[in-house]
Amino acid sequence: MVDQLESEIIGIIKNRVESEGGDGETALIVGDLTAATELTALGVDSLGLADIIWDVEQAYGIRIEMNTAEAWSDLQNVGDIVGAIRGLLTKGA
Repeated sequence: MVDQLESEIIGIIKNRVESEGGDGETALIVGDLTAATELTALGVDSLGLADIIWDVEQAYGIRIEMNTAEAWSDLQNVGDIVGAIRGLLTKGA
C-alpha cells in the first residue's frame, strides 16, 4: 500500500522526469511509477538524481548529505529514495 510520503515523492520524481523529456518508453514507465521502478529505467543519470534530490530537499525543507556518486550507488530505485527520505524525516522528528 502506498502511503502519503511515497505518493508525494513519486509525484516529485514524475514531475522531474517529465520535465526532462524522454522517449515514449520512458513515458509509459513514468505512468506506472512504483517503489520498485529502477531509476535507470526512467532515464535518470547521476545529474538527474542530483536534480531529484534537490527537488526533495526543497519540498521537505531537509538537507541530504551525500555526494552524487554515493547517492547513485545507494539509491537505485524509487523505493530507495522514499526510504532515505523517511529515515531523514524520522530523525528530524
